[in-house]
Amino acid sequence: MRTAATGLLCLAIPAGAFAADDEEDKPAKPAVPNIYLDLRTSYAAIPAGTLGLGFGTTSLSAAFQSLAVRRGTTLPNGLPAAKAIAIDLPLTVDVSDRVSLYGGVSGSTVDIGSGWSSFDITSWNIGVQADLYQQNGGKIPTITLQSTLTQSVPNEQGMTNSFNNILEFDYALDEDETRGWLAGLQYTTATVASPFATIRPNTILYAGGYYQWPSNWKFTGRLGIQSFGGAQFAGRTLAASFTQPTLRLDLDRMDDNDNRLFGITAQIAWTPKPAYQLTLRTPLYAVRN
Repeated sequence: MRTAATGLLCLAIPAGAFAADDEEDKPAKPAVPNIYLDLRTSYAAIPAGTLGLGFGTTSLSAAFQSLAVRRGTTLPNGLPAAKAIAIDLPLTVDVSDRVSLYGGVSGSTVDIGSGWSSFDITSWNIGVQADLYQQNGGKIPTITLQSTLTQSVPNEQGMTNSFNNILEFDYALDEDETRGWLAGLQYTTATVASPFATIRPNTILYAGGYYQWPSNWKFTGRLGIQSFGGAQFAGRTLAASFTQPTLRLDLDRMDDNDNRLFGITAQIAWTPKPAYQLTLRTPLYAVRN
């Protein structure tokens, strides 16, 4: 019995020491979450007669929707072709590796053929992005939900509220999640503070994939079908309905912890004529883990 007890004691001591070593080897959880200003600068060229702008462009959509409604009585031939520059300034907090909260303001300037307007704050937004399920090497893909509420500024007759929801499935093909397939749905609704104007929903079904090189450059592509219900003002069509393809390409520079350092997005949405958008993402970190 003494021999057995001595043997068990000898085994227990190293096991406890190894357990302590394992605890020390685990990366410490950051005391403060990532906090950054996700600065995005966009340029868009929109053909005449449309408001549908494709993937995740709620700030530009709000600016165009509000402009269209306010000028509805002075646009007898529908919406003219337009160009716009927008800057989004959402303050983002990565609460965990599963949940991010954000909110901020957006400013824009628009040219509808008579020169560029003054640059003004044209909307504010709040939102959340959450992983409802994480793959973590399993067979079920990561499921992410992103919801954004955007309201145009100023708060007066003709202002618009947009509610944008994206449900995305991400199936990683390797343990490090550097390559994989994507599929998803984006659904956007808009309400107008005017009894004479209506904007119908915009829906995008898409699929795509991504690849991240060892140098931490990441490429992502999404190809989808966009269906826009159109917009009316006082019984007159401001923007016609359509169902057409849309394409988005992203190139991002990440760090070793998958924080974005720089990104560029190019998008073409046929509405049915092509609308173009180019976006630069240059996040400004207060805290980066």
